[in-house]
Amino acid sequence: MVAYGQVVIGPPGSGKTTFCNGMSQFLNLIGSFAVLQIVFKAQKGLVIVLANGTNCRMGSHLSGSLHYRKVAVINLDPANDALPYECAVNIEDLIKLSDVMVEHSLGPNGDKIVLPTRSFTNICQVARNGIHHACLVYCMDYLEKNIDWLESKLEPLIKDHYLLFDFPGQVELFFLHSNAKKVIMKLIKKFDLRLTVVHLVDAHLCSDPGKYVSALLLSLSTMLHLELPHINVLSKIDLIESYGKLAFNLDFYTDVQDLSYLQYHLDQDPRSSKYRKLSKELCEVIEDYSLVNFTTLDIQDKVSVGNLVKLIDKSNGYIFAGIEGSAVEFSKIAAGPLDWDYYRYPFLMGASLEICLSLSF
Repeated sequence: MVAYGQVVIGPPGSGKTTFCNGMSQFLNLIGSFAVLQIVFKAQKGLVIVLANGTNCRMGSHLSGSLHYRKVAVINLDPANDALPYECAVNIEDLIKLSDVMVEHSLGPNGDKIVLPTRSFTNICQVARNGIHHACLVYCMDYLEKNIDWLESKLEPLIKDHYLLFDFPGQVELFFLHSNAKKVIMKLIKKFDLRLTVVHLVDAHLCSDPGKYVSALLLSLSTMLHLELPHINVLSKIDLIESYGKLAFNLDFYTDVQDLSYLQYHLDQDPRSSKYRKLSKELCEVIEDYSLVNFTTLDIQDKVSVGNLVKLIDKSNGYIFAGIEGSAVEFSKIAAGPLDWDYYRYPFLMGASLEICLSLSF
């Protein structure tokens, strides 16, 4: 039994938990076997071709043919103690971040570290971040060593659920340490999962050339490390104008075509101007790989979420679920335009079906 899902990652504050909450609601709404395409035959009338291969004539009763996509959210972030969604599996049932801190005498987020003078404020902050990072690495290592616990929790869900994995926001887990990757790979091997990595990056980074280059490097490193179908997303795109006017049009930042144009703006920043040569070399590395690009997301906009869902479903193969055909036919579909399955994603399922069935030529 093949199961499908998303691995949601990204830096702290990029909106991973909000994404999982919104995405689960959206997927539950649109269903799994939505209308794929409409074919009109002159003598035989209108035929609705469903994603599961079922043909229904105009006027047929379709309610029995449609099945909604059941979504299970798996929280693997032990630091996320305020979940807006109902999770099917929660890592806190296995290990708690607070317990790790107490056991290792670290204190909650390193709050026990007190230095005598205010001049050490930055050192305290670094210490807190380092302790938090160390605890999350420990938790992920513990999860890997107890992967049988997670497998037992997922086994009842695999048959009929679409999986959303909400991972911690420590980016080092996905390009430096191997624990998270090992967890993902073991699950893929055990359950024959088809997963797409959804890497969220806050869109406000586009307003700062130096931060944008850092985001590109992080995205590239993560793609190379995880070795999975990967979609980079500029989240909170609805707020991007609140950070000031961008130096270029938005498509410059999403397409990542010619980073040499950034050099002038990098030179204007006193913090990055002294690293001019390094910045240039890094940009060339990113362009040489030619792997990174971005799509945009406003999680509150159903059209924006729908467009992202189509990208994800095409990357992990979910669009082929339930469709029977030859390898040649699948290849044609895979190579076709993104909107080939447009009618699979009506935002108001019932209303869209009524419109489809009432069409006349």
